Amino acid sequence: MTERQTVDFGSHRILLRTRRTSSIVNTRTATLVIVALLGGMVTFFLAVSLGKFPVPLGEVFSILGGGDHGFSNQVVLEWRLPRAVAGLVFGAGLGVSGAIFQSITRNPLGSPDVIGLGVGAYTGALIASLVFGGGVAVTVLALAGGVGSALIVYLLSYRRGLSGIRFVVVGIALSSALTAVNSILLLRMSTRFATTVSIWGQGCLVVVSLAVVWPAALCVLVLILLAAGLGPSMRQLELGDSAAASTGVPIERARLALLAVGVLLTAIITSVTGPIAFIALVAPQLARLLTGNGGATLAGSAATGALLLSAADVAASHLLPVSVPVGVVTAVLGGAYLLALILREARRS
Repeated sequence: MTERQTVDFGSHRILLRTRRTSSIVNTRTATLVIVALLGGMVTFFLAVSLGKFPVPLGEVFSILGGGDHGFSNQVVLEWRLPRAVAGLVFGAGLGVSGAIFQSITRNPLGSPDVIGLGVGAYTGALIASLVFGGGVAVTVLALAGGVGSALIVYLLSYRRGLSGIRFVVVGIALSSALTAVNSILLLRMSTRFATTVSIWGQGCLVVVSLAVVWPAALCVLVLILLAAGLGPSMRQLELGDSAAASTGVPIERARLALLAVGVLLTAIITSVTGPIAFIALVAPQLARLLTGNGGATLAGSAATGALLLSAADVAASHLLPVSVPVGVVTAVLGGAYLLALILREARRS
């Protein structure tokens, strides 16, 4: 029989020890994850239940359990369930991606939407609409655009190692250049295509279909698990290259693996929903603030991102006078969060 002991480390950390292993668990992180997951489940069922054709929660549970309720089955399973699943899973993926980038660059602004991944994916979608007229090509070229822009930023910012400041500055420069390119591409499109792609470019979960969300969500979940496996290396890299190397971490290999996971997470999600602003930037910072951790936690960032995106989508669909893309709501929330941070720092100084 395995012996287990629990030792209290102050009010926020406990040490779980067995005969073979020991690990420190931050109780604030565990609490945040539980609360955020509960909140995410509430917004999930609200997203499935609310709408022009409301479905009572009891009926929703019955349908999800395999019950047959006629037209309500189509409303819940085909129209609303993919969007609700996307809100939770994609929000978690964006939170993890933001935590990875902020950890690697050691910069709270080092998120995928700041360094141009979303804009690059939008460029790919615009090219697909202009050349192929839309369809599956939009998803494929949006994915290629996001990955390609990340590769360009990495190559331009790498100088005998990766500097966080240089990485962010090069990303902002590329984002500005691609924004100009996107404006030119929009002007060359017909009004119908320009309107459709512009809505997609704001970040929109309403376009997520049943055939797309399941493979995309599965890829995102697999990448989140890979990120969790790389979590110890990520925390060591936060200490600096010299300290990480002294603990035996292969610096460049670990950094490239983390970057690949972060880039793929953002690119896959953006290729399906369009660039959703500020979730990847705000979720890790909120998780860090609420848990009191010095670095970004993957579990807290994932849970916070899932709750933020799911709640923002419910607000975008049901709380405003007219339905708007979820990216509009996240941009407003993100701007308000950054303004609050600026005012907080101003009061401190």
